[in-house]
Amino acid sequence: MPRDFHCSWFSYLLVFVCYFGVALAGDPYVFYDWTVSYLTASPLGVKQQVIGINRQFPGPILNITTNWNVVVNVKNDLDEALLLTWDGIQHRKDSWQDGVSGTNCPIPAGWNWTYEFQVKDQIGSFFYFPSLNFQRAAGGYGGITINNRDVIPVPFLLPDGDITIFISDWYTKSHKELRKEVEDGKDLGVPDGILINGLGPFRFDQALIPDGISFLTMNVEPGKTYRLRVHNVGISTSLNFRIQNHNLLLVETEGSYTVQQNYSNMDIHVGQSYSFLVTMDQNASSDYYIVASPRFVNSSSWARATGVAILHYSNSQGPAVGPLPDPPNDFDTYFSMNQARSIRWNVSAGAARPNPQGSFRYGEITVTDVYVILNRPPELINGKWRTTLNGISYLPPSTPLKLAQQFNIPGVYKLDFPTKLMDRPAKVDASLINGTFKGFMEIIFQNNDTTVQNYHLDGYAFFVVGMDFGVWTENSRGIYNKWDGVARCTIQVFPGAWTAILVSLDNSGIWNLRAENLNSWYLGQEVYISVVNPELDKNELPLPENAIYCGLLSSLQKDQALRVKFSGAPSLSSSTSITILIMLILIYGTFNW
Repeated sequence: MPRDFHCSWFSYLLVFVCYFGVALAGDPYVFYDWTVSYLTASPLGVKQQVIGINRQFPGPILNITTNWNVVVNVKNDLDEALLLTWDGIQHRKDSWQDGVSGTNCPIPAGWNWTYEFQVKDQIGSFFYFPSLNFQRAAGGYGGITINNRDVIPVPFLLPDGDITIFISDWYTKSHKELRKEVEDGKDLGVPDGILINGLGPFRFDQALIPDGISFLTMNVEPGKTYRLRVHNVGISTSLNFRIQNHNLLLVETEGSYTVQQNYSNMDIHVGQSYSFLVTMDQNASSDYYIVASPRFVNSSSWARATGVAILHYSNSQGPAVGPLPDPPNDFDTYFSMNQARSIRWNVSAGAARPNPQGSFRYGEITVTDVYVILNRPPELINGKWRTTLNGISYLPPSTPLKLAQQFNIPGVYKLDFPTKLMDRPAKVDASLINGTFKGFMEIIFQNNDTTVQNYHLDGYAFFVVGMDFGVWTENSRGIYNKWDGVARCTIQVFPGAWTAILVSLDNSGIWNLRAENLNSWYLGQEVYISVVNPELDKNELPLPENAIYCGLLSSLQKDQALRVKFSGAPSLSSSTSITILIMLILIYGTFNW
């Protein structure tokens, strides 16, 4: 074989290997195939229909790393339309992947749709769930764990294990029955129980808990420390989480490392996520109770609604004994507010980027927009029960807002959401907040309801700067925390109280601001924030090729067979690239004989 052929061939080989190496050195891709379907389960001893993913209830955990690209092909095997939303994932410049009614057409029954998003510059503990049709009441949820890249240190010693825990109120009625009752103006009432990881309570009280219910046993080793990621994925009940004789060292919440503090218990409100380090430092004379019990209720009928699991040391000498660990006093709402105020941002820690989080000094930035958002209990509007924010009940138009914006369709929505409650009758409308790109928005949530209300903002982490009882006034800014208020995506507002947040609107798109209490959200307590970059941004992702069309754009919908799909093949790892390199060298050696 001529020598010049050898040189030329080897040059091409080197170019290919270099190119291939660069490609592999980029942000990895991970692929998932999910089928969302009904399962039969009996979490409280009564057979019922739940929503599972790949026959799992709760669903699988997305265990990924900062900046990875995630591709999830979702097949809808339910009997109604479906969307999954990724609570807390910011989808930088890509609200097309948000999975809510304002950004995506629903995935019809029997169809599949592929989500593709990057967990850009994020770490922490989040979860996903179905966002339509009250489906979260039937399950369909699972965890999202985003790990630091190796080059970014974690501000605590690496734990010996990582455990995800889901706590939730639960009803034996189907999600379809529950949503019908909510539409009819009926209160959800006392839940039938509290689930921990989709399982019912340990039989701590034989008079309250029937025999034969499966419960969670969490197996641990003495002396080791575990990271517990606890998510309240329920409908509307605030829950107090605690472990008998063990401290909870809070280290992270919804993507922010916190000042590390020990708590004997933690109030976790609907939609919130926390990470605790728990050291197994007891003598294991027995097992220990893990408890999630309702907060801010004063009726004896709630006694049966207590979730109990078992913490089992490998050297345990017997079953858990004694009464359940005491919850806080239910009538002491100041306890919960003071606990919430005590959660601070660790401004000296790195997160997804090497620069200190404290370099963003939100207390020194000029606010450009102020919204005082008032919620009210359900009321009749045009003969139907609705909930409102600033007197407006959001009703999703048939054409998603983001698609209407993309195709310049007039009349689908208005950019006129009021900055405060107006003196006019409540109405149903698709009214959006007109956000200023790279502006700095102050939002005050004023809760005029009798229950804790929780609010979540897609696309962002916001700074929790203040909360207090009473009515917010301009003077309330005097108690704001302007240095280390924690950055998170879901916050509680106590009844008869207010909570203030600050958010930097640097993520273009249309983003959902909603009540996480499912009954409030379903009846209209949500609004979208439109954040438009006035300049052409080449980094903002375009309309996906596999977009589903509906409403006024239904005529653009092609056959399902043309939807974007993937093979399910995993991304190439570094070991794969080494194997391919060796094979290419061997091939070259064969030609060079």
